[in-house]
Amino acid sequence: MRRLRDLREDRDLKQKDLAEILHCSQTTYSRYENGRLSVPIDVLKQLALFYHVSIDYLTDFTDVKKPYARKKG
Repeated sequence: MRRLRDLREDRDLKQKDLAEILHCSQTTYSRYENGRLSVPIDVLKQLALFYHVSIDYLTDFTDVKKPYARKKG
């Protein structure tokens, strides 16, 4: 999950900052970034919204950062 770290560092945030946003411990967030713990889909959604990228970008399925159009309703 290198992209999680890159996106966080690009915004000059600490792991602790993201952990607070995601309501998890810094240790848990660190494990997400290091790939030692799978990121739950609800957390991926939060991160994609926070960074304005697609889940596919976060999970390295594409190099395109732009998120998809969201469903209405």
